[in-house]
Amino acid sequence: MQYIEALTPPTVMAVFFGLMIRALFRNQGGAAAAKEDAVAEAITSSQSAQ
Repeated sequence: MQYIEALTPPTVMAVFFGLMIRALFRNQGGAAAAKEDAVAEAITSSQSAQ
């Protein structure tokens, strides 16, 4: 039964990590993506101009 205790934490972390990655990919884009891209472009262009 020690092997179950040893495998449980990494398994749980792997499942939650997979769910987190899935949530990140599903929330990419959408209505706010263009606004975020414009802000990032403005920041990088202002930094490169200096």
